[in-house]
Amino acid sequence: MKREGVSVTLDRIAELALIPVIRIEDARDAQDLAAALTAAGLPQIEITFRTAAAEDAIRHIASAFPDVVLGAGTVLSADQARRAVGAGAQFVVSPGFNPHTVDWCLEHQVPIIPGVATPTEIEMALDKGLKILKFFPAEVLGGVRMLKALSGPYGDVKFVPTGGVNARNLADYLGLANVHACAGSWLAPSDRISAGAFDAITELARQGLSLVQQCRR
Repeated sequence: MKREGVSVTLDRIAELALIPVIRIEDARDAQDLAAALTAAGLPQIEITFRTAAAEDAIRHIASAFPDVVLGAGTVLSADQARRAVGAGAQFVVSPGFNPHTVDWCLEHQVPIIPGVATPTEIEMALDKGLKILKFFPAEVLGGVRMLKALSGPYGDVKFVPTGGVNARNLADYLGLANVHACAGSWLAPSDRISAGAFDAITELARQGLSLVQQCRR
């Protein structure tokens, strides 16, 4: 992926402002999930590498839904990043700042949103030229108040808060100038996926997008 492609992917993430974080147990559910989110107008998905089905799920979605902005989450190593991108992931998200994972993604021009929790980690990311970072676990770390405090010394940094973000506090996060997008599992809970309740997932995604639109008025 060329550098301009990296920017386009990150811009598309910000445009929709929501990243459904998906824990999927059965890769056969992946295409139905993608269809449900696309039907809601939210063609953006982060498949976490928390299950053995993740890689195949990414592959199934990438082949059937090429217009979906498709990412791999909970990526803990450069090898996982390589496998995710090989399966069709367009961006990588990690819970922490692993220099090996970051370096692999930068070398291969893959958009990466590494997790940070402290000013030290933010400065490690800045040293790598990264200015869009996952703030995790958001609510535990102080949530909106912490992000407001970080906006002072790190005015050029944008965050993707994850962890405790939900429909109740989404507007508070999106109201911050230094929030690039928000991510969370409430948009497509794993129990709904396993139960095949894809209509319910479509409705949850529509509700989430409605909140985004209200924030932008």
